[in-house]
Order: sequence, then structure tokens, then C-alpha cells
Amino acid sequence: MIEFTSIKLEGIYIHEVGNKLRDENVKIAKEEISFSNDETESYLLKYFLSPFNNNEVYNFFHPTELELNEVYLFVKRLFSSPELLYKTSIDVSKHLYSQSNHPKINGGDLCVCFFKNCMFDGIMCDAIGFFKSEVKDVFLKFNSIDNGVNINHENGININKLDKGCLVFNLEEENGYKVCIIDSKSRDTQYWKNDFLNIRPASDNFHFTNDFLSMTKEYVTKHLSNKTEVSSTDQIDLLNRSVEYFKTHQSFEKEVFEKEVFQDEDVIKSFRTFDSSYRDNNNVELSNNFEISKQAVKKQARVFKKVLKLDKNFHIYIHGKKDLIERGIEKDGRKFYKIYYETEN
Repeated sequence: MIEFTSIKLEGIYIHEVGNKLRDENVKIAKEEISFSNDETESYLLKYFLSPFNNNEVYNFFHPTELELNEVYLFVKRLFSSPELLYKTSIDVSKHLYSQSNHPKINGGDLCVCFFKNCMFDGIMCDAIGFFKSEVKDVFLKFNSIDNGVNINHENGININKLDKGCLVFNLEEENGYKVCIIDSKSRDTQYWKNDFLNIRPASDNFHFTNDFLSMTKEYVTKHLSNKTEVSSTDQIDLLNRSVEYFKTHQSFEKEVFEKEVFQDEDVIKSFRTFDSSYRDNNNVELSNNFEISKQAVKKQARVFKKVLKLDKNFHIYIHGKKDLIERGIEKDGRKFYKIYYETEN
């Protein structure tokens, strides 16, 4: 989806942004970054761009009006006037600082870049990048000397570990642009995505696929099990059938999905009721017909439960054919599962 083979870095400024809660302030750089050689620039581009590969796509968002989203306005200004990169990089840094008011947020270097010749879904376009480096690693340096080797250490950035990144492509300005992000610590804080950028999932096939699978999982594991007596094997079977549908079909049709996965009319009616409330409660826009994103299926398949856990002694992995498993209770009250199979590996 994204290609950088012809990309050109047109300009870059780096400012140090601290934690506002600790009054660490913003240190503004006076000059644009220069490179001692082309090899250094290539390493920098690898650090910035290599994590972006088939990422989820977002749009800038504001609940009242898109023009009230600060970063959206900064980006819009830059795409129309790239010569304002220095001034805009300062504005972006100050905005990031204003949102860095959580105790878990680390200060770091914010790089603001302007790129040309980016390829997004086959379209050549300009792009703007925001990259924040928060963690410094220690590197050992071995130097040859007359009598052997001298060892020193240096603090620096690991080019294989981008902490936070954002690429904005100059496409679909009216919808909030095409935006991709990286956040290595998204579980700890959401300020990069929600407070600083203020973005939401784009209405595309990736998010339709991802959100529909998420909704199905919640229905099967929480709602259905609370309303009816559904065994663990039945739950796993429904989840397996759901993922299998998305893996074996090119396009999604809701009615076909319901019949193939749930089969029972009462369960289908229950699912439709849950579907309606889920969309309202989670403010999710879903289409009932869309092209299935294989990247989204791969992502969701990892978290769909396929393991039947029995006490602390046994884990049974179930990938299909629920009819080969029998569940029962002995006369003395002990529970058991009986498994039928043809070959042993």
C-alpha cells in the first residue's frame, strides 16, 4: 500500500519537546538539519519509514468541525506552502507540548519532515512526517588502537525502534487526509493518537473488516454466552467459522455471513439486534457489503480464541470440526472431554 523507493526528504527540523506536567518546556532548534553524507540520511530514512508497511489508515477528526483540528490545519498549511516548514514545525512542537500533560509521557526529540515522491495505493504524492524519539539506548563502540582494542559507550537512538511516528499523505484533504501512525507504547498512553493528532479510523475496507470481526467476537464471547447456555466449544466453533468466512471470501455480504456462521434463525435475529446497538454505543460506521481486507483478517485472527483451557492442566487447540469433541460428566461429578481423531502427528 505504501512505497518509499523514490522518496525524497525535502526538509527536516528537530525540536526537543518535554513533559508539560513537569515544566520541561520546548527547546527550539535554530537551523535545519544537515547531513554529513548520504549514508547518514539513508539510515535516518530507514528509521523513520521502515515501520510503515500496510498500516491502518486514519483521518484527522474533530467532533465539531474539521478545521478546528490543529494538526490538520498545520498539515494543510504545509502542503500549500512547503517553505513554511520551520515555522510550522515550531507550531507543531508547541501543540505537542500542550498535550504532553500525563505523568507517563516522556520528553524527546520531535522531527518534522517534508517528503516528496511517496507512493500511496499507486498514487505519487507529497507527505509530511512527525516522528518522536523518546528512548535512548546505550551502544558499545570498539576502536582499534596500537595495542589492541579500546571500548567506549555512546547514547543514541536505535534505528530499528521508532517510538512514535505519523505520516500524512496529501490525499483526500476534504476527509482529513490519509494518515498512518506508529506508537510503540499505545497501551500506556493514548496522547499521540487522540490528544495530539486527534484521528479516527478511515471508512475503508480495512476498518470495515477489522470492526466487524471485533463486533462478532464480542457478540459470541460476551453477549451470546450471557443470554443463552453456550458451551466453550460452541463459542470457539462460532469464532472459527467467523474467521474462516473472512479468509475464504473476497467480499463481505452480511446476510450470507449470518447464514454461514450462525445458521440458526433465532441466533441471527439476536446478532442483528446486538449489531445495531453495538454500532450506536461504539459510534462505529459499518457497511453491510465491502471488500475484505486480508491484512485486517490476519490481525484479528491472532486474537480470536481457539484454545479450550481446562483447569491448569490442559490446553486444547480447536481449529474446526466441533462434532469430533464430546463433553460429559462422570457419575462421581468429574467433567471430561472426549476427542476423536484419525491420525497422530
